[in-house]
Amino acid sequence: MTTLTPLYLLAAEQKSAEVTDWSARIAWVIGLLVFIALVYWLMREGWKWRGRLQSDLPELATTPEGFDDDEVLLTLTGRYHASTTAGQWLDRIVAHGLGTRSRTELTLTARGLDVVRPGASDFFIPAEALREARLDKALAGKVLPEGGLLIITWAHGETQIDSGFRSDHAAEHQAWVDAVNHLTSTTEGTAR
Repeated sequence: MTTLTPLYLLAAEQKSAEVTDWSARIAWVIGLLVFIALVYWLMREGWKWRGRLQSDLPELATTPEGFDDDEVLLTLTGRYHASTTAGQWLDRIVAHGLGTRSRTELTLTARGLDVVRPGASDFFIPAEALREARLDKALAGKVLPEGGLLIITWAHGETQIDSGFRSDHAAEHQAWVDAVNHLTSTTEGTAR
């Protein structure tokens, strides 16, 4: 037979809930903030290190004199996503500001492609440096629906570069592919 413990004995044995240890909680929060700051610092250092590795990349060309007087083949307003080593969609190029995402305005003429980026460095790709254009879905870790990115491949010094753009009106992408590929084929024909 079991004996029941009287209720007054059970009540006497109860302990009150432990009070929150604020010093331990604050220490954990501070530790977490320090860890986050360390991760961001390491990311920044990695970005600078990548820029130093790519320091052999020549300076980017600027818009030539009289470019505004050229006959405009196409214009595009949208976003510049990034530039990578051609064929390597994750090998981002950060030298000379090519790794900075920004708004962009593209202008294509017979002399080349003018890339105007408010808030980032502008650059010019001469027609002789253009290699091809294509539609793709991923570049530098940015993945979009199939055909969501306009990729323009061009030569800069000894390096082949893929630059990714996304128009505000995705229906324009195919016209850009056709125009750039036509320009590269006529430029190759005159260079021979």
